[in-house]
Amino acid sequence: MTPTEIAQKCADLMMARDTATQAIGARLLSVAPGLATLSMRVRPEMMNGHGICHGGYIFTLADSAFAFACNTYNEITVAQQNQITYLSPGRADEILTAEAVEVSRVGRSGVYDVMVTGSDGRAVATFRGLSRSLSKPHFTEAP
Repeated sequence: MTPTEIAQKCADLMMARDTATQAIGARLLSVAPGLATLSMRVRPEMMNGHGICHGGYIFTLADSAFAFACNTYNEITVAQQNQITYLSPGRADEILTAEAVEVSRVGRSGVYDVMVTGSDGRAVATFRGLSRSLSKPHFTEAP
């Protein structure tokens, strides 16, 4: 399998079991080694008391993009630490896009940056995730 095929297979296996990502209506737009892009529409139940998208939903979208990006090497990998900075509000019915990019991957540790943007291209949030591999595969290939 090519690295891109491995990344896609890992993403398919994860998405089939990822009810949290499914619950927010996120769609996986692309995946490649160390990269993932997801999007979601801001639904009415995602709005907070200020009439903007609740930060927890934005965090979940960013965290899911991070998870798909750091699990592209056929190694089960989990979050070790995450940080998010909100830059502008998510608006009702707009599509938010989270693009995760690998910054560093050494041994069992990785660093990933995620940019969440609104439909008009504005920066909504920036997220940094630190990952840790569990040294177990998502799948094993038949000989």
